[in-house]
Amino acid sequence: MVWYLGGMAAIALGALVWPLVSRRNAVLAGWLSAIAPTVIFCWLIGQIGNVVREDFPACTLQWVPQMGVEFGLQLNGLGLLLAILISGIGALILIYGGGYLKGSAQAGPFFGFVQLFMLAMLGLVVSDNLLVMFVFWELTSLASYLLIGLNHSNPAARKSALRALLITGAGGLALLAGIILLATVGGSYSLAELQDRGELVHGSPFYVAILVLVVLGAFTKSAQFPFHFWLPDAMAAPTPVSAYLHSATMVKAGIFLLAQLTPVLGGTALWHDTLTLFGALTMLLGGVFALAQTDLKRLLAYSTMSALGTLVMLLGLGTDLAIQAAMVFLVVHALYKAPLFMIAGVVDKATGTRNITLLSGLGKRMPLLAVAAAGAAFSMSGIPPFIGFIGKELLYEAQMGAYNFALLVTVMGFAANTINVAVALKVGISPFSGHAELPKFNPAAKKFSLLLGPLVLVLAGMIVGIFPFLLGEGVINAAVGTIVHGPVDTKLKLWHGFTLLLVLSFATVVAGILLYVFRERVRTAAGAILKRLPFNASNGFDLGLARTLLGALRTTRLFQHGNLRLYIAVVVGCLSLLVAAALASSWTWAIPQAGPVRFVTLGVVALMFFGAVAALRSRGTVMAVLAMGGVGFGIALLFALFGAPDLALTQILVETLTLALFAFVLRQLPAVKAYSSKRRRVSDAVIATVAGVAVAAALLAVRMAPSAQEDRVSTVMAEKSLTEAHGRNVVNVILVDFRAFDTLGEVCVLVVAAIGVAGLLLGDRKQRVRAESTVATPLFRTAIKWVSPLLLLMGVVLLLRGHNDPGGGFIGGLVAATALVLRGLASTRRPLHPQRKPLLLIAAGILAAFVSTLPSILSDQVFMKGVWGGSIWLPLAGKIKLGTPFLFDVGVFFAVIGAALLILSRLMRRERIETTQTT
Repeated sequence: MVWYLGGMAAIALGALVWPLVSRRNAVLAGWLSAIAPTVIFCWLIGQIGNVVREDFPACTLQWVPQMGVEFGLQLNGLGLLLAILISGIGALILIYGGGYLKGSAQAGPFFGFVQLFMLAMLGLVVSDNLLVMFVFWELTSLASYLLIGLNHSNPAARKSALRALLITGAGGLALLAGIILLATVGGSYSLAELQDRGELVHGSPFYVAILVLVVLGAFTKSAQFPFHFWLPDAMAAPTPVSAYLHSATMVKAGIFLLAQLTPVLGGTALWHDTLTLFGALTMLLGGVFALAQTDLKRLLAYSTMSALGTLVMLLGLGTDLAIQAAMVFLVVHALYKAPLFMIAGVVDKATGTRNITLLSGLGKRMPLLAVAAAGAAFSMSGIPPFIGFIGKELLYEAQMGAYNFALLVTVMGFAANTINVAVALKVGISPFSGHAELPKFNPAAKKFSLLLGPLVLVLAGMIVGIFPFLLGEGVINAAVGTIVHGPVDTKLKLWHGFTLLLVLSFATVVAGILLYVFRERVRTAAGAILKRLPFNASNGFDLGLARTLLGALRTTRLFQHGNLRLYIAVVVGCLSLLVAAALASSWTWAIPQAGPVRFVTLGVVALMFFGAVAALRSRGTVMAVLAMGGVGFGIALLFALFGAPDLALTQILVETLTLALFAFVLRQLPAVKAYSSKRRRVSDAVIATVAGVAVAAALLAVRMAPSAQEDRVSTVMAEKSLTEAHGRNVVNVILVDFRAFDTLGEVCVLVVAAIGVAGLLLGDRKQRVRAESTVATPLFRTAIKWVSPLLLLMGVVLLLRGHNDPGGGFIGGLVAATALVLRGLASTRRPLHPQRKPLLLIAAGILAAFVSTLPSILSDQVFMKGVWGGSIWLPLAGKIKLGTPFLFDVGVFFAVIGAALLILSRLMRRERIETTQTT
């Protein structure tokens, strides 16, 4: 698997590199980007013999070992068949796309997104672990959304992309639920293991639920009725995208899933009947819808829908012959549909239209393209010596030999095949025949890169048609063996003699030609019938989506009303109810044993109480904020009195900066003119009282809960702090070592919030700041000149000492940020801290934090586990132990400084700007 994985890595790198190359030369980017999939294709061809002998190349990497999830890859027969189509056709599509999009602004995004899609499909078809397969499955949906909406300036393209994403995404959620149920019942996420446990799954009471969920996922991805309508609408994508995603690869993902799970879920009447009936209905409806179309790509889209229905129907029939027919038809469809899509794109590029009623006589201008179109049309029609003839006979043979619904599916198959012959002639013959002169012709459509793909694929269809053993005795045998889970011997022949199958094939072609001859009448009749249908799936989906959005809007208006007071009331009320419900069944009325009364503590509590009352009674916003600050400082004193100096320091610094923030904000708000109404104040008092009682009750319950000293988390952390993390300050050790990953997430949230707040505070970067801040008096400037260096030094010392004494990166960062803010307030010559400086500090902090994670990864240890080195002695700080936790603490230090500076500097700049405008 080394070559395969290396090729996937090259494709992933190419998704970043080739879009840049395409800006200068899209054609060159197409040829160069085709190298990696071509290498994979050649390696896969070389593996056919090993796979036929069931010597499957495999690779297993640990992914989430705690949950028993492995990144398991295995190249079985079915995966080999799909991977050959994905890589081989993908290489030709990349070359074709370079020529088709030359000079277009869509070339760069195309090369990035299509290789992302190719990477996802190549990973999907070799995934042995169902969870790994699901990750790739969802990545195909995301990549296809980006590709369908490539022309994002077109509303139709955006709508089609969103529709495809919503439908396939909803199916993906159903599939995920099915995968979890299947793994629970089968006892493994490994596909290879589950394929041996089919009887165990069949006997489970969850079998029906698993089958329904898996089928929903597959049907949405492979455009089966009633989820078929997203596929024709996806033709808003550029033609290279349509040729790759919707003929050869993405829509086959659902077929691949059903085929892989046939040994697990197949063999029951529910499986066979569901797949057979829905597949046959989709097969016939796709053909009927195609009769009413005049656009080349929509004709091909509906015929693709019909072909996908055929494949699902064959898998539903479930016989060995039906599985063989499905695998052959899968190859047949890719070898004629991809070139027909590419030909449709060339015709559009040459003439500026895809309307078949306006196209004629193109064969004289583009004879090579006409030859390729005729070959693809003959293969689609099932005319020898193309592989399509063999596929059609196998199809009829499988339908006639079905255990159930044999007559029904044979008749429906004949009707669908007849329509497909007419569609093939419309697309592959009609635009090139005749003698009409085209009103305009673009010579750029005759480029070699546009003709290579159709010619190669049509030639391949002819070669395997003449020499079918090249296909049947190799990759088809291997794929069928994977599905039936046993040895098979597929013998493909171009000529079986004069049989009923030959008569059916001949009758299909004749009937299709008649439909083509009378195509105008047939199109009119089909259009009239479709207009009279009582239900349109596309319109039904749009109506359902509109109703869902309307319901979401009403729900949002109900709950997200913008009333901050009501938000707080709901949160506090719900919290109180939850606490009451939790305590109702476990509450004991014993009073916890209290220690001696401390008058200092009582005094602090009394000051906090009076501060809260003052905040409630104050009519000035600034005084209210100062009073609430007194409550916060009282809490800091309580932390200090009860032996939590780190929390006390943090509380003091946060309260200080919060007071500054509130002061700047509230200066720009109108003064409080009156209290709320008496009724509202009473309700607020009730809510506050209930919440206070609930929180007090919860704290008492925690205090009374029995807990052995050795079982307490604090005891365990204190014991491990010095021995495992080389630190005496348990709080800081927890933050930067034991729970460093949590802290990393919190720092990232802090940074994102700071950037968002800063953006809201000062949107216009071009405003000029000239006024002086009124606070920068001479006395203030002189004081800050001496105080700010000391504060900066204190911040650094707190950072360095934080692992053994009260302090750390967060506290040190707040102190340092305070010093820099004060220096900014004292400055009158320039705006406070240009925008880039806080952002650079934030970037440096985040970078240091992420760099600190690398040693644990490279040494194959638990993520962010502390890796320690030597020690150094520094003045004022003492002995410092160097290691990744210290580097992480440094990152927190810089990130906190940057975030605080960014918000405060924006507030000050905003106030200065408003002062300037007022002046």
